[in-house]
Amino acid sequence: MVKLFGQTLTRRQVSERSGMLSQFAGVRLMTLGDGVERGIRMLEFRTGSGLRFTVLVDRALDIADCEHNGRAIGWHSPTGFRHPGLHEGEGEDGIAWTRSFSGLLLTCGLDHILGSEEVPATEYNYPRKSTVIHTLHGRVSTIPARLTGYGESWNGDECVLWAEGVVQQSTVFGEDLHLIRRIEADVGGSEIRISDRVVNHGFYQTPHMYFYHINVGHPLLDEGSRFVAPVKDAVWANHAGDAYRAQSVGYRRLPAPTMNFREQVWEHELAGGADGRVPVMVANDRIGLGFEITTRKDQLPCMYQWQNFQPGMYAMGIEPSTHHVLGNRFARERGEMIWLEHDESRAYGATFRVLDGAEAIAEAERRITAIARQPEDDYPALSGNFARLRDRK
Repeated sequence: MVKLFGQTLTRRQVSERSGMLSQFAGVRLMTLGDGVERGIRMLEFRTGSGLRFTVLVDRALDIADCEHNGRAIGWHSPTGFRHPGLHEGEGEDGIAWTRSFSGLLLTCGLDHILGSEEVPATEYNYPRKSTVIHTLHGRVSTIPARLTGYGESWNGDECVLWAEGVVQQSTVFGEDLHLIRRIEADVGGSEIRISDRVVNHGFYQTPHMYFYHINVGHPLLDEGSRFVAPVKDAVWANHAGDAYRAQSVGYRRLPAPTMNFREQVWEHELAGGADGRVPVMVANDRIGLGFEITTRKDQLPCMYQWQNFQPGMYAMGIEPSTHHVLGNRFARERGEMIWLEHDESRAYGATFRVLDGAEAIAEAERRITAIARQPEDDYPALSGNFARLRDRK
């Protein structure tokens, strides 16, 4: 049954009340037409519950806008949703990625994540390519997808909105990795489900790294908003040492926009529930709005928290990852790089859930704290204990 506007309806009853489902829910393909966004294909999802989000087909099927009853959740940066044809992948000493950095979700990978690095490339058996120079967070987020389908699917009296596509990160004498993505949302529902599979389409043994850069903004993010997660250990922070408390911003309570704020990045060791799932929440109690992100510990064992509280760029990122924050060479040196053989794949998933009202926020917090209680100190001691990642080839 579909829950819409205070009623529980069958498929027939929904049809009786509208000429088309698109009157209040659906998926619509459109093309942006102006400025740096011109030419980008975009899918707009509306569930009928107040949840609206958009998927950028020409930006790796990543999620741009996200709002609930007119309240924004996803972050918009000054860059806009830049057309990939304008992207300078190798520019600015590897950080040109930041000129295309905006939206609720940016996918990072598929063979590199985190900062710029030069790493060996002997696996590609090409004498003129002894190394690969990787730029910030990899290449995939600026690659257009091949859209293989979208629409609405009824199963009895339940209706799912969906989209699918393939993103190919490929080169000659290098990686040939494909991201196969499906995005779903229930009519009448308040969650987004992402199902990903990364497969090595090529015949070289190929390195693979992956994470979701999930970025929330105002009004969900505001002075007094809270970060709630099953934190077992505060592992690392880029502002450790003398700078640890200098900006008076810890990991739990979030400030208003702050002039001259210097970004802070944390890595937390999170506990998974009995089912292996790891829920994380950002909550604004003042406006009764929360956002819960759930991933699997066996797929994305590491978690970063990015804090960027500069005026005009006010955002926080929640970043479940395959690897520790110290990057590509660190993973190789510890034997933790994922190596994919031909036709070998890795599966990933995430669920984003809107929490509407104090009761929904409190219920999510109870579930999270039942897994593990996070440190009450906003500045917990950093352990430097990067847990060994299992099942790596």
